[in-house]
Amino acid sequence: MLFYRAALDLSRSARRFVADLIRRHRHRVGSRWRRLPPDRQALLVLVHLRRNETFAALAAAFGVGAATAHRYVTEVIELLADLAPDLRQAMRIAQRKAYVILDGTLVATDRLSGADDRLHYSGKHRRHGMNVQFPTDPHGELIWASPTLPGATHDLTAARQHCIIDALTDRAIACYADKGYVSAGGAVATPYKRKKHRKLDQRKKLFNQHHAKVPALGERGAAALKGWHILRKARCSTSPLSTIVQAILTLHHQDR
Repeated sequence: MLFYRAALDLSRSARRFVADLIRRHRHRVGSRWRRLPPDRQALLVLVHLRRNETFAALAAAFGVGAATAHRYVTEVIELLADLAPDLRQAMRIAQRKAYVILDGTLVATDRLSGADDRLHYSGKHRRHGMNVQFPTDPHGELIWASPTLPGATHDLTAARQHCIIDALTDRAIACYADKGYVSAGGAVATPYKRKKHRKLDQRKKLFNQHHAKVPALGERGAAALKGWHILRKARCSTSPLSTIVQAILTLHHQDR
C-alpha cells in the first residue's frame, strides 16, 4: 500500500473546535484511553466529512481498524449535530436580515433496492438522493439546513413539512424563492409562472428578470454544503444523513 501526505482546506480553528468537543465528551463519559488522541480523532472526522474518504482509507491513514474509524466518526458527528441551531434559532438570525433566500439541494446517494428506490429518485436532478432545504441571507451565506427527506419530495412540499414557510410568515420575514416554490404563499415571493397557452405581460416579465437575480445568490448556500464532499455523493445509508447535515451546519457556523 502506498501513502502520501495531503492538505485539508479547513482552518486550524475547526480542528481545535472538534478536538475540544471530543475532550469534553471523553471527560464526561470517563473514557480513560483511546487509540487516537482528541486532535487526531478530530482530524480523522474532518477528513471523512470534507473529503468523503472511506473508513478503510481512514483506517490505513490513521493506524486504526475500520470499525474503530467508523465508531470515532459516528461519535463526533452526533456530538456536532447536537450543537446545530434549530429552526427557531435560525429564524432569530433571519429576523436581523433584510430578507432571506430559500432554496433546496439534493444529496446524491447510491441507487436503493426495493420500494425505496422510486421514493429517493429525484426527477428534477435525475438521480437518487435526499432533499435538503436551506435559507440564506441576502449575500448567500448559509443560515440553516433542514433534516433530509427522500429525493422525490418536491421542494415546496419539503419546505412545508419542515414548517419553514410558516416560520417565515409568522415572523414577517421577507423571503425570495425560485419557481419550485410557486404557490407557497405567506412571506415567500416567487416569480410569475406562465399559464398554458398564455404569455406573461411585459410587467410580469420584468419582475421575473429582477427576481431571478436574487434566488441565484442562494446557490452559495448549496455550495457551502457541497463543499463537504460527503454531501456530493454519500456512500452511507440514507438514515444518518440528517445527522451529518446538522453536524456540517455546526462546523460551517464555527468556521466562519
